[in-house]
Amino acid sequence: MGLLERLKSDNGNQSLESDKAHDILEKLESTKELLSPRRVIFASATVLSLFLVSIFTVIWVVPYDRVSVDVVYRQGTSGHIVLAQLDNQGSREISDITISIRFTDSNSIELGRTDHFIDSLSAHSFYAGDDLELIVGGASVWDSYQIEISLEYSYYNGRVDERWTHQVGEWTMELFTDRAPIAIF
Repeated sequence: MGLLERLKSDNGNQSLESDKAHDILEKLESTKELLSPRRVIFASATVLSLFLVSIFTVIWVVPYDRVSVDVVYRQGTSGHIVLAQLDNQGSREISDITISIRFTDSNSIELGRTDHFIDSLSAHSFYAGDDLELIVGGASVWDSYQIEISLEYSYYNGRVDERWTHQVGEWTMELFTDRAPIAIF
């Protein structure tokens, strides 16, 4: 079967395909009249609003527990300074909080310690201050030391007891962020 013969036999199929293409084109043209810039902007604003409401719901309404402790360590000629900040990033209040910061040398001899109790810490807030400061004067610099942080608190669905240890002494300033595991209720 040659090319001319094939074209003649496909001529019936072409008219059928051409009719389908023409119908589709007419439907597209009628849909084009329904779309306007105002409708596109309104639909975009609606989708954005739904997205923001979803984020708000997850962050503020769904109960979850997420607590972290940020620690800054500094050493100088007069000694060592350990600063801490307790951050409740969860969506519910935590209570009965006990935070202890210990500073020990390489032989596990305690050189300084601070213990602090906080009644409660509301959701999405933090606590920092003089009570979470540890100043160890007169200790030798450029030696190996450890900072041990223990955190205990009660939350919506139970009690958490966390302990973190950091080796320090090689640098004049070090930063750490310790996070308790996320608990979704």
